[in-house]
Amino acid sequence: MPSSRDSEANRITARLGRYAKVGGNMSGIAAKLAAGRLFGWDQDPAKNATAIAGSLGELKGPLMKVAQLLSTIPDVVPPEYAAELARLQANAPPMGWAFVKRRMRAELGPHWQSKFGEFEKEPAAAASLGQVHKAYDLDGNVLACKLQYPDMDSAVEADLNQFDMLLALHRRFRPAVETSEIAKEVGARLREELDYRREARHAKLYAKVFSKDPEVQVPKVYKSLSTRRLLSMSWLEGRPLLAYREKDQETRNKIARVMFKAWWHPFAHLGVIHGDPHLGNYTIFEEDNEPAGVNLLDYGCVRIFPPDFVQGVVDLYHGLLENDEERIVSAYETWGFEGLTKELIETLNIWANFIFGPLLSDRTRSIADGVSPAAYGRKEAFKVHQSLKDLGPVKIPCYFVFMDRAAIGLGSVFLHLQAELNFHRLFNEQIDGFKRGVLAADQKHQLDLCGLTGEE
Repeated sequence: MPSSRDSEANRITARLGRYAKVGGNMSGIAAKLAAGRLFGWDQDPAKNATAIAGSLGELKGPLMKVAQLLSTIPDVVPPEYAAELARLQANAPPMGWAFVKRRMRAELGPHWQSKFGEFEKEPAAAASLGQVHKAYDLDGNVLACKLQYPDMDSAVEADLNQFDMLLALHRRFRPAVETSEIAKEVGARLREELDYRREARHAKLYAKVFSKDPEVQVPKVYKSLSTRRLLSMSWLEGRPLLAYREKDQETRNKIARVMFKAWWHPFAHLGVIHGDPHLGNYTIFEEDNEPAGVNLLDYGCVRIFPPDFVQGVVDLYHGLLENDEERIVSAYETWGFEGLTKELIETLNIWANFIFGPLLSDRTRSIADGVSPAAYGRKEAFKVHQSLKDLGPVKIPCYFVFMDRAAIGLGSVFLHLQAELNFHRLFNEQIDGFKRGVLAADQKHQLDLCGLTGEE
């Protein structure tokens, strides 16, 4: 059996090594930007943005994940930087077989290979915190084994400290957004992603939500082959979502409709969202060579909201739909926005009308006409930035961060598919008969069954 002592729990030596690597890249960037601001040098925003994205791309790991998140929040980074950061691919260099064997031994003990019928040496996929190997258990079941890279606890803590440094630099230049809540939220979610036991509970929750829905498949967790840093789940066969971009409109619309349901149904009924709608986190399964539904593959970044927040989302939707200013203000207050002046409300409404816009019109439409997936939300974010400059700094509530990120990511998926749907009717199907008390009771029941809590 593996040792009970956790040899990777945020080690100071691993942190110092990460500081040296991350700090060298980031301090050079920060110094260049600060000097330009201080001395009024002419700077090429696009050139600087490319340099920053390149430096973060070399670093891989948690800080790059943070950068991708920041690209979706208005004003935290300038528009040129947001566009570059959004292109980063969270692919770390894979661990070699000798390294993998040591990692597996640490998780399942010296005879770990005897627990598998087969374990493929080459990874099937790599991400920012770990890599996935295809394997077979002793009964012949096909597995996806996600194995965390070494010293990720230390890397996350080191990168979050560097993240705080970047936000401190941002605050020095009269920002429109006050970032303290953003920092806390990002830190909390990243630390959660390190615990694969929690991810297993998230997967169990989603399996319960979609247990009777043939269009959404959730992998089964194999607990005897899983630990805090190893997650073994059933392998779900499917094709990449982008493989359907050239299919007919009906096919693309079907995939988009199921994606909409897979994201909004858990939120409207249990206050839960999949906070990372990255294209690599979904595949499409087929029946008779036709797309039949969506495989949900990754459950590291799942956000559980208190029922009041969900009530705020429903109230804001109805407030915008009915032009009910009182209901709109109440929704913002429920979300945690403070100091709501008339000017601030008007500015928040720019972003709200962008996010909710496709849901407000009862017609078949695209999510955003004439906009590329990479540019989705950029123009609106810039408008918000311009308006907040005179009002800020405005504190962004923690609950807003991943809701915002997920909405942008989901919209980009619809743009990739060039879907044309009646989003208004799809959304109303999910919130029809919504009652806060019912959601609260159902949420508590399901979270208790899965060993989770909604107040984190």
